[in-house]
Amino acid sequence: MIRSSLILLSFAFFSCGSNAEKQKENNTTTVAEKLSDEQLLDVVQKETFKYFWDYAEPNSGLARERYHSDGVYPDNDAHIVTTGGSGFGLMAIVSGMSRGYVTKEEGVKRLDKIADFLAKADRFHGAWSHWIDGNTGKVKPFGTKDNGGDLVETSFLISGIITVREYLKTGSEKEKAVAQKYDALWKGVEWQWFTNNKNVLYWHWSPTYDWQMNFPLEGYNECLITYIMAASSPTHAIDAKVYHEGWARSGGIVSSNTKYNIPLILKHNGAAEFGGPLFWAHYSYVGLDPNQLSDKYANYWDLNVNQVKIDYQYCLENPKKFKNYGADYWGLTASYSRNPDGSVGYDAHMPSNDRGVISPTGAISSIVYTPKESMAVIRNLYENHYKETWGNAGFYDAVDLGNNWTAKRYLAIDQGPEVVMLENYRSGLLWKLFMNAPEVKQGLTKLGFKSGKYGL
Repeated sequence: MIRSSLILLSFAFFSCGSNAEKQKENNTTTVAEKLSDEQLLDVVQKETFKYFWDYAEPNSGLARERYHSDGVYPDNDAHIVTTGGSGFGLMAIVSGMSRGYVTKEEGVKRLDKIADFLAKADRFHGAWSHWIDGNTGKVKPFGTKDNGGDLVETSFLISGIITVREYLKTGSEKEKAVAQKYDALWKGVEWQWFTNNKNVLYWHWSPTYDWQMNFPLEGYNECLITYIMAASSPTHAIDAKVYHEGWARSGGIVSSNTKYNIPLILKHNGAAEFGGPLFWAHYSYVGLDPNQLSDKYANYWDLNVNQVKIDYQYCLENPKKFKNYGADYWGLTASYSRNPDGSVGYDAHMPSNDRGVISPTGAISSIVYTPKESMAVIRNLYENHYKETWGNAGFYDAVDLGNNWTAKRYLAIDQGPEVVMLENYRSGLLWKLFMNAPEVKQGLTKLGFKSGKYGL
């Protein structure tokens, strides 16, 4: 997989039959015509939630790396848990509980199971591995040298852990007890240790290969949340200079580039002209609310809106003349992909790496930034391409309508941001929970962030 250099995957499912499911076999062109925007968003959110409920890895309760709708997996693939995608999944469960997709009691029971599994799973100076064997809790190597702690995946998981704790901490005695388990998990990550005594965080550490992966986290990509979590830790916090000298490259992160007269604001690693894949505007911001958020390098709302608008404008321009690209069919991000021979692969799609594959998560997870443009994609796919794009857990992961190709599979790292950003667009719930955590406020203040919305 590919994320900035690496990427994660996973999946799960929930059994409440929707109006869409009941009509699925009867009408594939006008199913959504009877749905208002709000009804349509609820169908998409509820059905996508199934990934993290009905199709979760059964022993751990966490998100599978991937879910194949045909049930056919290679090797032990069905039991591979993804750490980062599970963080998105924790937020999805909170959303599902708040909307009544599952009961509070069911949700708390699942969250308790997950906490117990994570507490016993392999950890490396407090960090979990990229992949975990859902049967045993042991590390499942993501690569030969990637068999230890993955700090970026851990930071995505921790953002979900903090959200769960905040959601449950004032509830019943049972809910408070589960919240305490999540609090203990969060405090066990040794963020400072992952600097390797330098003023930068490192993505990986292995008990057998030490620091040989040698991937310092320098911006800009999807890893902003890793620094915020590291600065917010009440037990193993980094110094602010690790953020400023490492991530921000002593100010070198700032960009003066524009595309379509839209400023990029920050230097997107390896994608200086157009910006990177759209998940860079999603993963760090499922809990971190970019509204009114700024530091001395960027206004993060403008940063993300601009990245999405550049992606949108590129698809409108459609320089490679791919069929169907336009105002209701856009969104380039990392997902399954179509290989030249028609087989299923994986790629980080973006304007500088456009293969004619649209990932529904690109536009759906961007709805907080571009509601009108994102809604046009949702409605187009649902009303006009339902049969090709819709499965038993929402929209399939990737589509190439020009070649009549769909990857009829799902990934946790794509389905998760859909559920979470739809919830943030509709209610702001997950943003409110995460941003109001006392440690998060302290960490953001420590790094020099300001937010009028949250009084920073």
